[in-house]
Amino acid sequence: MSVHPRAGQPAQRADLVDVPHLITSYYAEHPDPADPAQQVAFGTSGHRGSSLRRSFNEDHIVAVSQAICEYREHQGYRGPLFVSKDTHALSEPATVSALEVFAANGVTVLIDSRDGYTPTPALSHAILTNRHRGADGVVVTPSHNPPADGGFKYNPPHGGPADTDATKWIQDRANALLADGLRGVRRIPYARALAAGTTERFDFVGAYVDDLPSVIDIEAIRAAGVRIGADPLGGASVAYWAEIADRHKLDLTVVNPVVDPTFGFMTLDWDGRIRMDCSSPYAMASLIGKRADYQVATGNDADADRHGIVTPDAGLMNPNHFLAVAIDYLYRQRDGWPAGTAIGKTLVSSSMIDRVAEDLGRTLIEVPVGFKWFVPGLLDGSVGFGGEESAGASFLRRDGSVWTTDKDGILLCLLASEIVATTGRSPSEHYGDLVARHGAPAYARVDVASTREEKVVLGRLSPEQVTATELAGEPITAKLTAAPGNGAAIGGLKVVTASGWFAARPSGTEDVYKVYAESFQGPEHLARIQEEARGVVSAALRSA
Repeated sequence: MSVHPRAGQPAQRADLVDVPHLITSYYAEHPDPADPAQQVAFGTSGHRGSSLRRSFNEDHIVAVSQAICEYREHQGYRGPLFVSKDTHALSEPATVSALEVFAANGVTVLIDSRDGYTPTPALSHAILTNRHRGADGVVVTPSHNPPADGGFKYNPPHGGPADTDATKWIQDRANALLADGLRGVRRIPYARALAAGTTERFDFVGAYVDDLPSVIDIEAIRAAGVRIGADPLGGASVAYWAEIADRHKLDLTVVNPVVDPTFGFMTLDWDGRIRMDCSSPYAMASLIGKRADYQVATGNDADADRHGIVTPDAGLMNPNHFLAVAIDYLYRQRDGWPAGTAIGKTLVSSSMIDRVAEDLGRTLIEVPVGFKWFVPGLLDGSVGFGGEESAGASFLRRDGSVWTTDKDGILLCLLASEIVATTGRSPSEHYGDLVARHGAPAYARVDVASTREEKVVLGRLSPEQVTATELAGEPITAKLTAAPGNGAAIGGLKVVTASGWFAARPSGTEDVYKVYAESFQGPEHLARIQEEARGVVSAALRSA
């Protein structure tokens, strides 16, 4: 991927979205139900799109909201529905549209008591602490996507991302409603929806912030006086970080408390676009420049389900590196966790985690991409930590019970501070210890152009279709099209050797397939793996 010449530089006026035009398009533009690009499409994180492309308009939201009401009825869900939103410009009107439909269907809805923004982990926490009421929820967010995008996702009563059975049902029903001109949508005006007896208020901020000592050693952070700089990147965590500092008396500075739907304070991402990706050194350039001011500096994306960790000695940590450090620390420090508690990782996360798990004597559960695969284990406590290479993770409370079943970027940022407080060393210094013990992996992801037909074939490959026996000079030890941790299809291919691996998965939004690769022999060996991976995949596609 070529890097834009202005990547990492402050956004300029010409880079900013026209918010009035965006909002007008939300209401005035209508999707063509026959155009696949304008239909409801639930990916791993719900439906996403832009009103400017007729892929996230009011029609979509009222159709999806009605479909969720009918899905809840079909499943027998009678509890309250928590509704939260992030700071993207389309999140506010989409929330209003959704509430009009939920109220008309008689659904008891809980919205923020402060009329503020709510991170995804705070919603998951609210659902789980209200399990006795049979709660579920909706998050209006496109995560780290650019400012012109909107997103809408559903979390069932287990608190985590909805599984495919739920998302397909909701998606199909929503598209049927669109095709029928929305005649099956029930809806009342917003003022009536707010006045309806079914709309209640909930203190998301207080419930989440007050409960943090049950999962993080807040006392240790406070006692050590760790200097923390937290950058919400203009997202939903802005009020949470201020509240955390105040309630728990931490030396914590909210680096940028500004909320602006254009996100004009951002530095441009690798492709020259504004994107609130806290794992990107380009999007995080401003905070990285302040790294000497804090012992730990942290960033979150717009719905705070992702984390970025900046240390004085290393700058922005690679997400894989911090996941490995977090796992090593937690499984040595959390004496309230049962000895049999396993470690969860996605199959494209670093094999450093495999080596850490072996060193800890813990079971490693490797699952396909998607945080939903960690939900059952986190819920029953059999998995202590679940993490993805895209900087998303969560873990159990200190007593071994569930905290959240969705990604929690705030939690992982606070964990970095706890590590500094209890060990006196930065997470990046701890990663240096892991490298000395287990070796230094080189890791990268590249995109390879492919046709839509090739992507379909790649997603359905079987191990027998891979005829190669060696990869970058080493015998192939495993050819995987199903995850070893749960047997679920990975929608692609993973090939493993003693000191390296690659995984190839089709993109859900572009005509490319993504190649993740890693080598413990260094960058040159990694380059060989990447090059040969294309040949292995091409040969498998030809044989299919």
